Amino acid sequence: MSKETAFYPRLLELADDWMDLFGYWAPSVVTDTLEEYRACREAAALMDFTMLRKVDIDGPGAQAFVNGIVTRDVSKLTQGRIAYGALCDEEGKMVDDCTVMVRSPDSIRFCGANDRDFEIFSAKAPSGIVVKECTDAMPHLCLQGPRSREMLQPLANRDLSNAAFPYYTFKEDVEIAGVPVFMTRLGYTAELGYELWVEADRALELWDKLLDALTPQGMKVIGMVALDLFRIEGGFIIGGVEYDPTVSPYECGLGWSVALDKGDFQGREGILRDRDATTMRLTSVTLARGGDGASGAPLFADGDEAGFVTQAVEAPVLDGGTLGLAKIHKDLNVPGTRVTARVGDEDVPGEVVQHPVYEKERRKAKES
Repeated sequence: MSKETAFYPRLLELADDWMDLFGYWAPSVVTDTLEEYRACREAAALMDFTMLRKVDIDGPGAQAFVNGIVTRDVSKLTQGRIAYGALCDEEGKMVDDCTVMVRSPDSIRFCGANDRDFEIFSAKAPSGIVVKECTDAMPHLCLQGPRSREMLQPLANRDLSNAAFPYYTFKEDVEIAGVPVFMTRLGYTAELGYELWVEADRALELWDKLLDALTPQGMKVIGMVALDLFRIEGGFIIGGVEYDPTVSPYECGLGWSVALDKGDFQGREGILRDRDATTMRLTSVTLARGGDGASGAPLFADGDEAGFVTQAVEAPVLDGGTLGLAKIHKDLNVPGTRVTARVGDEDVPGEVVQHPVYEKERRKAKES
């Protein structure tokens, strides 16, 4: 049964269309998907991200312990930094894509989207390391868009400038409109953005103050259908679509996050084996038509099966043209490669394109 987040009472007043996302109710559409899309690309958009799983890992050597499980080398991250990468099982297959936040060498905050995350850390924690699941205790909102800093700064008790608060960092001593928050600078849209984690008993207070202050400036609350547009344009992956427990990080676009030279870590042997054995790679494809109906469509090149579309949308960045994330044989993962998608009973022409299509260098998110 789907759970309600701390923000559900307010969202229920705004949205009629709902979906289950990682076991929680999430609005599919709040107003209009394209209106929500434009708000994020041009101003700011607010979304409930509480359903992401949060795990606190505390005790002597917590940073080294986590480094022995995730694919990134987080051993040298300093306090306040964030690393994104993969959590794999013992066989080197994907469990989750995740972020690791270093509060100190003895305190790590982990965020993913799979209940197995907590189970893995709990089962492997040595004596003295305390693993605590805090998803519901720390609900969080994500504010994304080019004006997100401009809108938040007057409400904040700390400098949110790029110099003071760089990309992939966090701050613990922030108040927004008088409400204490754990604040990260990252997101899922390829725009400038922030996440605001708040204690559950002050969640609705934070919501109300944000909407009162930001709605008149053009901020809109958005749903998960709009989020699919952002993630596919920006090349962001999601569990159950781009990966499952049979998939290597090299196949779903996270091979770059694997630090094979850092020493042993969970799944290293299997990941090393898959580095060369895994033939599929994540990319982006455009199709002549199909929209979301092209999701799951097999792809062919020169008559031979070459891969498949993981999810497709009518992408605003292409003026409504069909854009999909796809898995394709690594030898064909070259922009300009012609492909054909079998969409229903129709063969639809397309091609491999630059991946991701929107903001490949992430300049808006990093440098704004």
